[in-house]
Amino acid sequence: MNIRNRTPFHRLPVFRVLIVQALVGLIAAFACGGFFGYVAGYSGLLGGLIAWVANLYFAYKAFRYFGARSVRAVVQSIWSGEMGKLILTAALFALVFVGVRPLQPLALFGVYLLVLGTGASALLLVKKNPKN
Repeated sequence: MNIRNRTPFHRLPVFRVLIVQALVGLIAAFACGGFFGYVAGYSGLLGGLIAWVANLYFAYKAFRYFGARSVRAVVQSIWSGEMGKLILTAALFALVFVGVRPLQPLALFGVYLLVLGTGASALLLVKKNPKN
């Protein structure tokens, strides 16, 4: 029996991580734009958006099920979420490299990695797990 998670998305602990990732991406993009120019600013913004949209997709897929009776569904949804995240990331990078001219690759990958690093440090951001 698969038990669907009926908790609203904004009440899940991962929502706070996504908000912090979005803020870090915006701040880093504005910093790139301020220090290195307009092209670096929107390149950094695109890199942050690629990481954030992919993580948003993963979070949506991964937290669909919960409970001991849904172990198989939980594992399958996490696996499909991660595969979808990788495919989405590759497709978004391809779209940016094909469709955006001029582009500052250093800013693009720098902000992308910064947003990913924010997600990797998620255990520090989610100290208290609120009960639903």
